Amino acid sequence: MTAFVNPTLAAFVGQLSGELAFAQVQIRQEAEGFTLRHIEDAGAPGESLRAIGIEDLRLLVQTTVTDAFRPLKSAPNLRRGWRAHAADTVQLGIALDHLYPGAIADWFAAQARTPQVTHYREFTARQTGMYRITTLPDDYRAAQITRACCDRRFCLKQRLWTVPGLDTDVVADKSLIPCLEPCALMMEFVRKAVRLEKEGELSAAISPEEVRRLQEKLDRPVSSIREADFESAENPRRLLLLQQLARRD
Repeated sequence: MTAFVNPTLAAFVGQLSGELAFAQVQIRQEAEGFTLRHIEDAGAPGESLRAIGIEDLRLLVQTTVTDAFRPLKSAPNLRRGWRAHAADTVQLGIALDHLYPGAIADWFAAQARTPQVTHYREFTARQTGMYRITTLPDDYRAAQITRACCDRRFCLKQRLWTVPGLDTDVVADKSLIPCLEPCALMMEFVRKAVRLEKEGELSAAISPEEVRRLQEKLDRPVSSIREADFESAENPRRLLLLQQLARRD
């Protein structure tokens, strides 16, 4: 009996054209199924990569190469050195859901003539309780916060939602995985940015020396800093926001 294939997954497979880069994963269609590997291992001999099962991918994506926890699966820090084989389309769907949960459904939704995207102002207007302060940043500041939070150094999702004055991302800069609305991590970052502004940190003048120091820290991030630890002065998103403020870009 042929296994049922979800139409969403079938549509995705239909546009593979033999090979496709999906965020940090290369998918290659073969005579019998599909092979998956890290895109930076695309040219590596198959025997040089560790063969893992589809279910092993669930564990693989939990940590970085330094064993730091990966709360954001779309972060560009997926481990290298592995290869997996999906025997059919159903197994491919399972593999991709382990690697990038919900990504295929979001990809399919983004193919609609008018994708159901929730933009920043619409999304924050719905927030209650402690997240109501996410409505406070003006468009300029909200755009700065968004650029810092959603930079490709931190997330490979193609942002389709907008802030007035800030365009959407393009596939070439990010990936085929769309982002249809601000995420929980973004909301936490906005909350912290509002507090930093109230404390005067986002309005203080920053010297050229400080800008260089910020860049050095961004180039050598502290691996022990948790993704959403915005209280830490070493958090990369926080550093990038301060740097963007200094450059006024």
